Amino acid sequence: EPSPTSRHFTFNFTLTNLPYTADLEIPNTRRFISTEKVINYYLDPLFKRSSISPVYTGCRVMRFRSMKGSDDTGVDAVCSYRNNISIATFDREKVYQELSNMTKGVTKLGRYSLEKNSLYVDG
Repeated sequence: EPSPTSRHFTFNFTLTNLPYTADLEIPNTRRFISTEKVINYYLDPLFKRSSISPVYTGCRVMRFRSMKGSDDTGVDAVCSYRNNISIATFDREKVYQELSNMTKGVTKLGRYSLEKNSLYVDG
């Protein structure tokens, strides 16, 4: 039987209490790597409590970006899950709703504050 393939979805949000700095934009810098670790420290438990938990395999921050008109930091991540036939297909809206609830209405991610309208999940 063929092994389940990996599927990906993008996950974007804005942190209002992480001031954007240019060194965040360069992958493999100490600041990028340490900030990604902290983000994943908060993201992993959320996904592990969500409906995709049984197939969730992790997220990688692809990019931190400057948000126009503020010093907020945008985060673009790609998350992966095993495409497992025995589990219902990835439901973008359901995952969004779960993440919204777990981040107190898209306001809190651990020690970070979220821009309320910034959460985006794209299957």
